[in-house]
Parts: sequence; structure tokens; C-alpha cells
Amino acid sequence: MDVIYLDFQEAFDKVPHKQLLHKLAAHGIRGELLLWIANWLSGRKQRVTLNGQCSSWKDVLSGVLQGSVLGQILSVIYINDIDVSVACKVLKFVDDTKIYRVVNSQEDIDSLRNDLKNLVKWSVDWQMLFNAGKCKIIHIGHNNCHADYYMGGNKLETIDEEKNLGVIVSKDLKWDKQCSQAVK
Repeated sequence: MDVIYLDFQEAFDKVPHKQLLHKLAAHGIRGELLLWIANWLSGRKQRVTLNGQCSSWKDVLSGVLQGSVLGQILSVIYINDIDVSVACKVLKFVDDTKIYRVVNSQEDIDSLRNDLKNLVKWSVDWQMLFNAGKCKIIHIGHNNCHADYYMGGNKLETIDEEKNLGVIVSKDLKWDKQCSQAVK
């Protein structure tokens, strides 16, 4: 099995407000609730201060408040359709997304590569780009052929383990490091 861990660039900061409101309406959120969310997102401004010098104020057209419950819910709703054009398994939890597939043949590898290509297309179309430098692969299984996967021309890094929602997942699926970490 190959597991590809995906990383969005500044996931909470990049959610475009206009497209988010479109997706909310498509999910049946309309009327006063949609207007309330639109008002919650709108009217925000930001500026940069460096060495006492301030830039001019600019409108904020994307992003949801990372520390807020509503911000996380809106982020999940925004990326919820990411798996529409993929055949492999997709696991999503807020901004933590991974895809995986059993890879017993070249056809399986090609299918996973095509799914990755479709995910990159989705990310471009919906303005939620992946950070290819932080996307990684774990090859699981003794007979795994360790195929290469690319994102936008960049070869994804192969790793032996990854911390996934607080749990250490290793390529051999052993729990030694997780148990040692828990004991500490």
C-alpha cells in the first residue's frame, strides 16, 4: 500500500470567501444563516507593521479564523468535495488529508498517480494549493515497489514514518515508537 500525506499551503488562510459562500449555498445553507456567515467573513482588513512603519490597510478576501470552531467547520466544508474525482481512498480531518491505495501492479500505481493529478487540479481550481515540499509518501509492505509520485513536477519525499493525528505511523506498521512516545 502507498499512503500519500497531503499538506495544504496555509490551509486556513487560503479559503477564498466567495467560493466558500458558493459551496455553502450548494450544501443548502441559504437565507439568514448564509448572510450571517458572509457578514462574519466580510469587512476584515489587515496591514503589516515593520520597525514602526505601517502599510496601508487591505481587504481580506480569503481565510477563516484558525482558532475558531466555525473557522474549522467552514474549512472542512470547503475541502469536503476534494475526493469527487478520485478512485483511491481519501481520509480528511480539517487540514490533514491523505490518500492511499493498495499497489499490487503498475495499473494500481498509475491509478494513484492519476488521483494525485486530479487532486492537484482540484487544488488549483479551488485556490487551495498543496505545499509539495511537505507532501510525503509512506510505502507499506515488504513487496512494495516504492514507486515515485510527483506533484507539479516535484518528486514527493518518501519517509519511513509520519505522525498522523498524534499517532506515529511507520512503514512496517509496528507500534514500538508510538508506545515509547506514550511512555515518555
